[in-house]
Amino acid sequence: MKTRILFMVINMNVGGTEKALLNMIEEMPEEKYDITILMLEEYGGFLKSIPRRVQVKYLEGYKDIKSILNQSPHLVTKELLKEKKIIECVIYSFLYLGSKALKERSILYKYIFSKYPISDEKYDIAVAYAGPMDIISYFIAHKIRARKKIQWIHFDVTKIGFSPKFACKIYSHFDKVFIVSEEAKSKLNYMIPSIKDKSEVFFNIISSKNVRSQSREGIGFQDQFDGLRILTVGRLTREKGQDFAIKVLARLISEGYDVRWYCIGDGDLRDYYEKLIEEYNVKDHFILLGTEPNPYPYISQCDIYVQPSRYEGYCITTIEARCLNKPIVTTDVNGAREQIENGKTGLVVEIKEEAIYRAVKKLIESKSLRHNFAANLGYEKFDPTQELAKLYKIC
Repeated sequence: MKTRILFMVINMNVGGTEKALLNMIEEMPEEKYDITILMLEEYGGFLKSIPRRVQVKYLEGYKDIKSILNQSPHLVTKELLKEKKIIECVIYSFLYLGSKALKERSILYKYIFSKYPISDEKYDIAVAYAGPMDIISYFIAHKIRARKKIQWIHFDVTKIGFSPKFACKIYSHFDKVFIVSEEAKSKLNYMIPSIKDKSEVFFNIISSKNVRSQSREGIGFQDQFDGLRILTVGRLTREKGQDFAIKVLARLISEGYDVRWYCIGDGDLRDYYEKLIEEYNVKDHFILLGTEPNPYPYISQCDIYVQPSRYEGYCITTIEARCLNKPIVTTDVNGAREQIENGKTGLVVEIKEEAIYRAVKKLIESKSLRHNFAANLGYEKFDPTQELAKLYKIC
């Protein structure tokens, strides 16, 4: 009999968390595992990338509660009053203020999800995969029946809106807490010592075979540029640090270096970054390529890969660049030193514009250093067996 596993996520947006999930599922034997993905909403560039063997479900009625979960309390109460839902407005306001005063979000979540019965389906393992995402953790903990439950943490909990009090209570419902890097695990255990015994590192998985295969499938760069190509992949958000990249490139161009910097990804800050590109006069040199479900041809063809993030959990695009033997510059975010041996397989630098500038300039000027990094990365192996064994052990 197959092991039934449920993974719950927000959606299938083109991002590292979603890519890590798809990579892991790809490595799980179909004859042994019956996999379901439960999403809050039907959305995202990776929807078509979900394997056909995976059952896909969506949280019915989520659009009716989405605004309550995501909007500010002021806008929620204003909307409820506008719709003349006086009783709902009073109840919501009372519960919101109570949850805020007690620093206990479960009070509000219990009301919001009250119309959802406990699922009739029973799984061997239920995973709150998009973590830390409070509503997904709450839903898995209270609305899904499973023999074992897992909380997955993909981010540095010191850098996001994270409530240790809520997490301490909700994580008591989980049998295991997986965290994607050693550094992120240490920070989580410091904030919530009570989960130390059930927390474990689970590195993000990639299929090196698939990455290399897909790198040969697309076209990649089409602009006939014959200088050095620098590439960054990630959502256009502050945490990914593309503003650092724009400013660094402006300095390099002013010094006469023949380079172009390309960014794959989209996000809330696209308009801001377009203005910043104009402001720093690098419109012909800093290229926003938009969302690309298959970035591997670009990674394969670039000369230098740069991850200028302000924070990460365990950056999957850095793993992909390693897999394709690219010279890498990464900021010293969570997991960076677990991926890159500084000075041997890449450069790990401070999360500062100046540090990124010096490292990128160093690689531009030294072809031999780029070659050495690429050669050293060629000896690395990407075997998912050890990580997957941690999941199988729970089954």
